[in-house]
Amino acid sequence: VRSRRQRQMCIRDSWYSILPPLIAIAIVFWRKEVIMALLVAVASSEFLLAFQGEGNSLFDTFLNTIERIISVASSPGNTRILIFSILIGALLAYIRESGGVAATVNMLMNKGIAKSKRQVGFLTMFTGIAVFIESNLSVLTSGILSRGLFDKFKMSRARLAYIIDSTSAPVCILILLNGWGAFVLGLLGNYELGESAVSVLWGSVGYNFYAIITLAIVFYTIAFDKVHGPMKEAEEKLELQTTDLKEEVKGSKARYMLIPLITLITSMVGFMYYTGNGVLAEGSGSKSVLYATVLAIVVAYFLMIGSRKFTHHQLVDTGFKGMGELMPLVAIVLLSLTLGASLKELGTGVFVASLVGDYLPIYLIVPVLFLTGAVMSFTTGTSWGTFAILIPIGVPLIQALGLPPSLVVGAILGGGIFGDHCSPISDTSAVSAIASGCDLLTHVKTQLPYALFGGGLTFIAYLITSIIVL
Repeated sequence: VRSRRQRQMCIRDSWYSILPPLIAIAIVFWRKEVIMALLVAVASSEFLLAFQGEGNSLFDTFLNTIERIISVASSPGNTRILIFSILIGALLAYIRESGGVAATVNMLMNKGIAKSKRQVGFLTMFTGIAVFIESNLSVLTSGILSRGLFDKFKMSRARLAYIIDSTSAPVCILILLNGWGAFVLGLLGNYELGESAVSVLWGSVGYNFYAIITLAIVFYTIAFDKVHGPMKEAEEKLELQTTDLKEEVKGSKARYMLIPLITLITSMVGFMYYTGNGVLAEGSGSKSVLYATVLAIVVAYFLMIGSRKFTHHQLVDTGFKGMGELMPLVAIVLLSLTLGASLKELGTGVFVASLVGDYLPIYLIVPVLFLTGAVMSFTTGTSWGTFAILIPIGVPLIQALGLPPSLVVGAILGGGIFGDHCSPISDTSAVSAIASGCDLLTHVKTQLPYALFGGGLTFIAYLITSIIVL
């Protein structure tokens, strides 16, 4: 009879640990049902974890799955994300029902800021770039601002979800004056690299080919107004798409949308400074985005009350109706976080990282590190988790083989970004779907070909760079 430790090593060192995310992805594309896919994946992961322990019955799996969900939901950081995901529904409902969306669309068009599809697309992309402090805030701000404009110009919500999702994470990892940069800097600070961790991190920006190529593809999509594959099909079916662009309420002003939105952005920056004790990069993203969302809701509420067109009871009903509309996506966010926690304990990320191997030709190490990071982030749905696992693997390779530190770090960071913005089990993908008003599965299906194309170009770029540099 195997001991518990032997059974743990058997699972952790085998391909079985990658089954749960593969099951989730397979069910998503087979049954078109994300919640069921995530539940089955969590249950299968918990079954494997139970197999490591004293029992492996279905009853153990059932109980452990429930307890895993409770454990994840009880984490303060995760709870803030969940509450934020619910409350944003109230904010969206307020700015929609006030007529602020329609008024803002008309104002932007009248002022010549958004008179064409290209202008609307670039406005969306620029907004996502400008709000680089936190990825959720980036997609939220640009998504809310551009929903009505995309509807007005007959562009699909799938295209909007793609633009905001493929802008936010790449920008956050390229500008680095945020929590992303602080997190990676903390990981690098534990190692002797021959130069400062800050120098290595900033040097990685030029080698983060995936983030750069992804932004270039977004730019191409906007500049040439071209969509391909499933995205093109979504555009052709646009007439079947529901829209939340109401007729402008009589007397409504753009301020009913813009003031809450400006409040959201500015207070987010302020709360990042506050929670970071005066250091922006050390602020808490989950706390700041929640506090900023609550404040924006309060501002929207008083603006609407002040207009004397809405009563308190009407606004309460509107807020709860808006929150209710997002409950399915909030459930997806919860289960995505749960699956990530379960896979971490199962050792899925460690197994995927071990595929790098010890006998690769030196010019293949960097491309394979990127590929490993891409697979890991896609199957686990987390970029930061990918960074935390792969940096301790990549840095010893830098030290032992004399590889360029910034090149290796850039490849790892790019691989982590891949899954963060296109995995169906990523909470960032779910938040992007919330912000754009797009079905999550549609968002993933339409964005994935773009991400795979960018990933393929990135792999080639790292291969050529490695051959030249090494």
